[in-house]
This record gives sequence, structure tokens and C-alpha cells, in this order.
Amino acid sequence: MTRALLLLSSSLLGFLLMTLTQSSPIPMTDASGVQPIVRDPTALRALQARYKSLTKQLTQLIPAQPYILVDTARNHLFIKRRDRVMLDALASTGSGTMLDKPGDSNSQWIFDTPRGEFYVQSKLVNPVWVKPDWAFVEEGLAVPKNQMDRMEPGVLGEYALGFGKGFFIHGTLYTRLLGKNVTHGCIRLNDDDLKSVYQLARVGTPIMIF
Repeated sequence: MTRALLLLSSSLLGFLLMTLTQSSPIPMTDASGVQPIVRDPTALRALQARYKSLTKQLTQLIPAQPYILVDTARNHLFIKRRDRVMLDALASTGSGTMLDKPGDSNSQWIFDTPRGEFYVQSKLVNPVWVKPDWAFVEEGLAVPKNQMDRMEPGVLGEYALGFGKGFFIHGTLYTRLLGKNVTHGCIRLNDDDLKSVYQLARVGTPIMIF
């Protein structure tokens, strides 16, 4: 359902761009020298009918329950229900940078937020960050053998929502960096917005990231 929603959204956007950029077969100039787009009335009605059809299909595919939408280009997280925006939150998403893995110069960690359709798989209160290998390598430290040496409480905020493969929506100590692509792939929010997401979302809530 969510994949179809993303594909149809792209189709609708492409249709709008095509409609707006399509040149007129008979350019007409008004007194200001501007050339407005002019089309045959029959063709224009056909385009309008196509737009209404795509819009109707898009509306039918939108989940009835709240869903999370993440714009990684603008670093915003939305919670929407149908066409109503329930939350518009400034976020931070993946930086897209790379880090070489020790002993293998041909292999890297890529710190990017995954795009596509996901869903909330877990909801945690007072999460503890289990630092992965790259966190130590990035700091120039040896990777610990003791699992307890990886535990770091208090850095993810009061809540975390997991959506697979170690990625979470969580809080941050660096609120000044919200709105920027600076994370290792997770989605960061301020405390108030994170609490709202935790309260509005449930396990199974769709997440669409683009």
C-alpha cells in the first residue's frame, strides 16, 4: 500500500511538471510581454480530468491511520492522517558520508538514512545506545570486546522508535544541528517532537522516507 502511494505520488508530481512545462503551440503575448501557456480547450480538459483521476487514486491509497513521512532533503518529519498534518517537526537525517572499515580499504560504512517504506517495529522508553563498531573507529578508539563497554545511556533522548536494521527515530543532545544532514542514518528530533511522535505512533505505523 505505501509503495503504491509513493509511486502514485511520483506519477502525480511528474504529471504536474509536464503540465506546467508543456509549451503552447500558439504563443500569445500580453501587454507586459509575458507569454502565458495557452492550450487547446479540449486538451486542457483532458489534462484536468487526468489530474483529478490521479488525485482520487492518491487519496484512496493514503493510510486511514496516522503515518510518518520523512523528507530527508528538507530534514522534516511529518505525522499525517489522510491530508491533515498532525505534526511538522524539524529533524536531522543521514549525512551521506563514508568511513573506511579498519583493515579493508575497499569497504566502508555509509552514513545515510534509508529511503522507502518502513513501519515502526519497536517503541522504547529511556533507550540506551549500544555503540556500534563505527562509533569507536570514528573516534579513533579501539573496538571493545566487552559488550558493557558499548553501553551509553542518556544520548538518545527519552524515547526511540525502531524501524529496522539498527535505525531509529530518537532524540539528540545536539538540537542546534536539527535541520541538517548530520546523522549516521537515524532520524533525530527535539524532545517535544519526539514525545509527540511516540504518543501518536504505534508498532505497525507506516513510515515513508524520501
